[in-house]
Amino acid sequence: MPYRLNNNHHHNYRGSRNISREACNSLLPVSSKMIRSLLPSDFDAILKVINDAAQAYKGVIPDDRWKEPYMSAEELKGEIEAGVRFFGWVEGGHLLGVTGIQAIKDTTLIRHAYVLPECQGRGTGTKLLEYLISLAGASEILVGTWADATWAIRFYEKHDFKLVSSREKDRLLRTYWNIPERQIETSVVLKIIPFS
Repeated sequence: MPYRLNNNHHHNYRGSRNISREACNSLLPVSSKMIRSLLPSDFDAILKVINDAAQAYKGVIPDDRWKEPYMSAEELKGEIEAGVRFFGWVEGGHLLGVTGIQAIKDTTLIRHAYVLPECQGRGTGTKLLEYLISLAGASEILVGTWADATWAIRFYEKHDFKLVSSREKDRLLRTYWNIPERQIETSVVLKIIPFS
């Protein structure tokens, strides 16, 4: 596990605050646009991307599932300690998008896929997803999302993920995720078998 985090999350990360649309669209040398494994020093930037992008869920998912912040520092720490490896899209030193991958039993999960709102629509999420699919060693890859987040479902379907049945969804969420029953009720699971 590449992460060793202590209880102090005040890392010195400069960059991802108040990124303008111009910064997202600026012409940068190819070498300054990259996907890389994220480090403990990226912790605050990961939280910022997740919580800024998750605002799209506010008023869409059930009110009893929404909270501020959407993900706390303790929750992110717990995800990392549970084996979620985060990768990010970085441009000019700014973290613009994050996605996690987690190997559990015979399956790979795509976890916490978020792109800063002002940087969406440029293919960043697609690049991250394709990269993580290429890393997956399992015969199937699963992703869970909110049932009412229709844009997220369309995004995964566009990349050949297929919705599983409600019964199969419940079984998969109870087997591979550690989430409350209410979240199971209000979520969907999509699956892809890579290289098939």
